[in-house]
Amino acid sequence: MGIRIEAEVSFPANNEVERVLGMAETVGEPVTVTFEWEGGRPLLHGVLVPAATLALWEHWAPTAYPAGDRAEGPELAHPEEFGPFTLFRRRVGGRTAVARDGSVVAELLDPAEAHWLEDKARNVRQGFMDPKQKAAFEEFLARQAARGEQ
Repeated sequence: MGIRIEAEVSFPANNEVERVLGMAETVGEPVTVTFEWEGGRPLLHGVLVPAATLALWEHWAPTAYPAGDRAEGPELAHPEEFGPFTLFRRRVGGRTAVARDGSVVAELLDPAEAHWLEDKARNVRQGFMDPKQKAAFEEFLARQAARGEQ
Protein backbone atom coordinates (compact mmCIF):
# COMPACT_ATOMS: atom_id res chain seq x y z
CA MET A 1 0.00 0.00 0.00
CA GLY A 2 1.34 3.42 -0.93
CA ILE A 3 -0.85 5.47 1.40
CA ARG A 4 -1.93 4.27 4.83
CA ILE A 5 -5.14 5.83 6.08
CA GLU A 6 -6.90 4.81 9.25
CA ALA A 7 -10.29 6.23 10.15
CA GLU A 8 -12.26 5.76 13.35
CA VAL A 9 -15.82 6.98 13.53
CA SER A 10 -17.65 6.94 16.85
CA PHE A 11 -21.44 6.91 16.71
CA PRO A 12 -21.43 7.89 13.05
CA ALA A 13 -24.05 10.09 11.53
CA ASN A 14 -24.86 9.63 7.85
CA ASN A 15 -22.53 12.41 6.69
CA GLU A 16 -19.56 11.00 8.66
CA VAL A 17 -19.96 7.54 7.12
CA GLU A 18 -20.41 9.17 3.72
CA ARG A 19 -17.13 11.12 4.15
CA VAL A 20 -15.16 7.98 5.08
CA LEU A 21 -16.61 6.00 2.17
CA GLY A 22 -15.96 8.90 -0.20
CA MET A 23 -12.37 9.14 1.04
CA ALA A 24 -11.72 5.49 0.14
CA GLU A 25 -13.20 6.05 -3.30
CA THR A 26 -11.21 9.25 -3.88
CA VAL A 27 -7.74 8.15 -2.75
CA GLY A 28 -7.94 4.83 -4.58
CA GLU A 29 -6.03 3.12 -1.76
CA PRO A 30 -7.21 0.81 1.01
CA VAL A 31 -8.53 2.60 4.11
CA THR A 32 -8.63 0.87 7.50
CA VAL A 33 -11.88 1.80 9.24
CA THR A 34 -13.53 1.22 12.58
CA PHE A 35 -17.15 2.19 13.09
CA GLU A 36 -18.43 2.37 16.66
CA TRP A 37 -22.20 2.21 16.34
CA GLU A 38 -24.65 3.41 18.94
CA GLY A 39 -27.36 1.20 20.33
CA GLY A 40 -25.12 -1.70 21.22
CA ARG A 41 -24.33 -2.80 17.66
CA PRO A 42 -20.95 -4.51 17.49
CA LEU A 43 -17.88 -2.64 16.25
CA LEU A 44 -17.36 -2.84 12.53
CA HIS A 45 -13.63 -3.06 11.81
CA GLY A 46 -12.24 -3.69 8.37
CA VAL A 47 -10.37 -2.40 5.36
CA LEU A 48 -12.23 -0.56 2.61
CA VAL A 49 -10.59 -1.67 -0.62
CA PRO A 50 -11.43 0.22 -3.83
CA ALA A 51 -13.03 -2.08 -6.39
CA ALA A 52 -10.21 -1.70 -8.93
CA THR A 53 -7.55 -2.49 -6.30
CA LEU A 54 -9.48 -5.54 -5.12
CA ALA A 55 -9.89 -6.76 -8.69
CA LEU A 56 -6.13 -6.41 -9.21
CA TRP A 57 -5.31 -8.29 -5.98
CA GLU A 58 -7.78 -11.06 -6.80
CA HIS A 59 -6.35 -11.34 -10.31
CA TRP A 60 -2.83 -11.96 -9.04
CA ALA A 61 -3.59 -13.90 -5.86
CA PRO A 62 -3.09 -17.58 -6.68
CA THR A 63 -6.08 -18.80 -4.66
CA ALA A 64 -9.02 -17.49 -2.71
CA TYR A 65 -8.63 -16.43 0.91
CA PRO A 66 -9.04 -19.50 3.13
CA ALA A 67 -12.42 -19.16 4.80
CA GLY A 68 -11.46 -21.23 7.82
CA ASP A 69 -14.26 -21.78 10.29
CA ARG A 70 -16.28 -18.73 9.31
CA ALA A 71 -19.94 -19.35 9.88
CA GLU A 72 -22.68 -17.39 8.21
CA GLY A 73 -22.38 -13.70 8.90
CA PRO A 74 -24.88 -11.28 10.35
CA GLU A 75 -28.61 -11.66 10.12
CA LEU A 76 -30.24 -10.79 6.82
CA ALA A 77 -30.97 -7.06 6.76
CA HIS A 78 -31.85 -4.33 4.31
CA PRO A 79 -28.93 -2.48 2.71
CA GLU A 80 -27.88 0.60 4.67
CA GLU A 81 -27.71 3.97 2.95
CA PHE A 82 -25.30 6.76 3.83
CA GLY A 83 -25.79 9.69 1.45
CA PRO A 84 -25.02 8.45 -2.08
CA PHE A 85 -23.43 5.23 -0.74
CA THR A 86 -25.25 1.96 -0.07
CA LEU A 87 -23.69 -0.86 1.98
CA PHE A 88 -24.64 -4.41 0.99
CA ARG A 89 -23.52 -6.93 3.63
CA ARG A 90 -22.90 -10.46 2.45
CA ARG A 91 -24.04 -13.10 4.89
CA VAL A 92 -21.34 -15.54 3.80
CA GLY A 93 -17.69 -14.52 3.66
CA GLY A 94 -17.97 -11.40 5.80
CA ARG A 95 -17.55 -8.82 3.04
CA THR A 96 -19.59 -5.66 2.57
CA ALA A 97 -19.93 -4.10 -0.87
CA VAL A 98 -20.03 -0.29 -1.05
CA ALA A 99 -22.01 1.00 -4.02
CA ARG A 100 -22.49 4.50 -5.39
CA ASP A 101 -25.02 5.20 -8.13
CA GLY A 102 -25.49 1.48 -8.71
CA SER A 103 -21.79 0.64 -9.15
CA VAL A 104 -19.60 -1.07 -6.58
CA VAL A 105 -16.78 1.34 -5.71
CA ALA A 106 -15.18 -0.53 -2.78
CA GLU A 107 -15.43 -3.63 -0.62
CA LEU A 108 -15.12 -3.76 3.15
CA LEU A 109 -12.91 -6.75 4.01
CA ASP A 110 -11.63 -8.26 7.20
CA PRO A 111 -8.15 -6.76 7.78
CA ALA A 112 -6.53 -10.22 7.75
CA GLU A 113 -8.13 -11.03 4.40
CA ALA A 114 -7.05 -7.68 2.90
CA HIS A 115 -3.47 -8.21 4.06
CA TRP A 116 -3.42 -11.81 2.80
CA LEU A 117 -4.78 -10.83 -0.63
CA GLU A 118 -2.36 -7.94 -1.04
CA ASP A 119 0.60 -10.07 0.02
CA LYS A 120 -0.27 -13.02 -2.27
CA ALA A 121 -0.94 -10.72 -5.22
CA ARG A 122 2.37 -8.89 -4.75
CA ASN A 123 4.36 -12.14 -4.53
CA VAL A 124 2.83 -13.58 -7.70
CA ARG A 125 3.01 -10.30 -9.65
CA GLN A 126 6.70 -9.80 -8.85
CA GLY A 127 7.51 -13.19 -10.34
CA PHE A 128 5.50 -12.64 -13.52
CA MET A 129 6.83 -11.35 -16.85
CA ASP A 130 4.53 -10.53 -19.71
CA PRO A 131 5.46 -12.21 -23.05
CA LYS A 132 7.24 -9.12 -24.48
CA GLN A 133 9.29 -8.62 -21.33
CA LYS A 134 10.15 -12.34 -21.19
CA ALA A 135 11.31 -12.38 -24.85
CA ALA A 136 13.49 -9.30 -24.29
CA PHE A 137 15.03 -10.87 -21.18
CA GLU A 138 15.76 -14.14 -23.01
CA GLU A 139 17.39 -12.14 -25.84
CA PHE A 140 19.48 -10.26 -23.29
CA LEU A 141 20.62 -13.53 -21.67
CA ALA A 142 21.50 -14.98 -25.09
CA ARG A 143 23.68 -11.94 -25.86
CA GLN A 144 25.41 -12.30 -22.49
CA ALA A 145 26.23 -15.94 -23.24
CA ALA A 146 27.57 -14.99 -26.69
CA ARG A 147 29.88 -12.37 -25.12
CA GLY A 148 31.26 -14.95 -22.69
CA GLU A 149 32.26 -17.26 -25.57
CA GLN A 150 34.40 -14.60 -27.25
